[in-house]
Amino acid sequence: MANVHAHPERIPQGGRVRLTLSRSVPHAADPGAEQDAPVEWSIDGVGRLHTVGPADPAQAHWDVPEDQQPAAYTVRGAFLDTVEGRPVRDEGTAVVVVTARPFGARDSIQVHLGRADTEPTDDQALWTVIRRSTDRISFNAYARWIDGMLCAGDDASVVPWPRRGPGPRALPFPGVDGYRLLKVATEVFLLANCGVHISSRDLGRLFTDLDLEQERERYASQEAGGEAFRRAIETRWRRYISAGPDPGPGGDPTTDPALLPYLGVIRLKLGEQSIDVTEGFGRQCYGILRDKLTFPFLLELIWSYWHEEGMLVQSIDAVARRFQNVHGHGAHDPLAHMEIDPLRAINPLLWGYIQDEQHRLTALRRAYEYDHHYGVTALASGMPSLRPADSRPRFLEAFHTLLGLASAFYKEDDDTTVIADGFPVLNALKDVHLLLTEGQHNQYGDLPWTARQEMLMQQWLLARPEMREFLPGRTMVAYPEPWMERVDTMKRLQGWSPDTVIHFRDLGRFGEQILLAVRFGDWTDVHNRNQAANWARYWRTEIQGYLHSYRAVTGVDLSVERTGDARVEATPPALLLHRRLLDQADRRGQGTGLPGTPSVSRAPFPARRRAERQLPPRAGAPQYPGPRRPAAGPAQLPPGDPRRGG
Repeated sequence: MANVHAHPERIPQGGRVRLTLSRSVPHAADPGAEQDAPVEWSIDGVGRLHTVGPADPAQAHWDVPEDQQPAAYTVRGAFLDTVEGRPVRDEGTAVVVVTARPFGARDSIQVHLGRADTEPTDDQALWTVIRRSTDRISFNAYARWIDGMLCAGDDASVVPWPRRGPGPRALPFPGVDGYRLLKVATEVFLLANCGVHISSRDLGRLFTDLDLEQERERYASQEAGGEAFRRAIETRWRRYISAGPDPGPGGDPTTDPALLPYLGVIRLKLGEQSIDVTEGFGRQCYGILRDKLTFPFLLELIWSYWHEEGMLVQSIDAVARRFQNVHGHGAHDPLAHMEIDPLRAINPLLWGYIQDEQHRLTALRRAYEYDHHYGVTALASGMPSLRPADSRPRFLEAFHTLLGLASAFYKEDDDTTVIADGFPVLNALKDVHLLLTEGQHNQYGDLPWTARQEMLMQQWLLARPEMREFLPGRTMVAYPEPWMERVDTMKRLQGWSPDTVIHFRDLGRFGEQILLAVRFGDWTDVHNRNQAANWARYWRTEIQGYLHSYRAVTGVDLSVERTGDARVEATPPALLLHRRLLDQADRRGQGTGLPGTPSVSRAPFPARRRAERQLPPRAGAPQYPGPRRPAAGPAQLPPGDPRRGG
């Protein structure tokens, strides 16, 4: 039996290893054959070796190269014997460990800097679910759905987990069947695609249509790709929703289901109440609606707010007024000189839309809810002053603080010489989460749902080819969604804000995804900064996109680092948009004169007065609600106390 001896067994790069091959038992046929038999030397991963000399083939040496990869190498030596005319190989092995050579005074060192890794967390699966849900209710997906139903297509999907039936729909007017179908189909679309059914039994279908490579980039994961990564997401989601058992088919629906951790905390607060699965009302069905726990509404009212600020609602309302032969706001109505004959083909839809006006949300109703959720409102020139019972005046400050800290985190995270700290982002997430959940009350699931349904229908009506004939736009501009061109054309005709509606769409889309990840995360019970760091990295595209679009439409850069006691910019966006519109009107009416001449006075120019008169209903002068005016005396004194004064 052959043995290989290496000396030394551990060698640095550039050294020499001496190898000796011997037999522990002499050759049975010829004891002297050990010196006469041919010898073969090799090293796994390196190749064959040369012997020291032909006089002693059982000895060899290995000169380790300077650039040899440090590792453990197996050296093989073998006697090539011949027994009765047949070749016989007697092999032995030894292990030689090559180590890195110590650095010398003149050595050059290559240093590679990389971003610090963080451990993956289970809430990353929630963010994947949120992105999937919001992408499934985007306008392009909605347009494919509606076109498949109303235009004899076959692209309509099947409702995977129906919340409830859409119920009967009827309007007491003739000729509105097309609009009624559009309204029901829109509700079915949201029922089919909005949110996710919290269940541990249906994971296979939940993550089937993911872009796995894009998710791996957002996770910054080193895990294997493909199906292995999909299974890793499913495992995280299963652990994340493991707050309670799912009843399964045929189980008791009143038992505690699997829930998001945040909703699980709310369920524990109401532990004495049973889960109700009926749709009736009265004492017999008193309890927690199961639908609210297992089908969370993954949509935010901020989507509707920014689309309304982008003049979506005002544009379709202007078309509806022209359809009814009603003069628009202001002394001049650009649509009065335009023929509405191109709209003849969609007459049933517009007729039904106009007749159904009393069943839609009013601007005042939405304004109250904007104030309730986010402390912002759309300030309208003809709208009465708001007197909200419950407002969120601190939301803008907290939200903008979160965005600013996330922007600072990205700068640190891109600097490979430091490890970005996630604690400031974590604390800001907790503040925004508390403010969001304070406003998550009775109308949270219903009013945002209704506003989304109405605005999706408005977008689809504006995207119709007939509208393109009525409001022709700029053909060479590539709008991501076809309704946008109609809104921008209307804004140019009416003299409204020149900022493209693309920025407002991005503010609504990105803002919704960011706030959903904050609202439904269990941030009050999170103390690991890695979760906040993972959140910031996952939503980097959306956060930086929101910052850019906000700066584009308001002129305010929320990513600027604050110094000293500088306050966070928390001016209501409607007020910033109003100021920006009037400043642009001043610049258009003032003129520049000759180079080098002093500018003229900034008194109210005709262009500014025209802009103020022609401001759309949602971009008029701000009206501050009466109760927000400071009182003459201390605010904490009871009403009627003489010390309050005033």
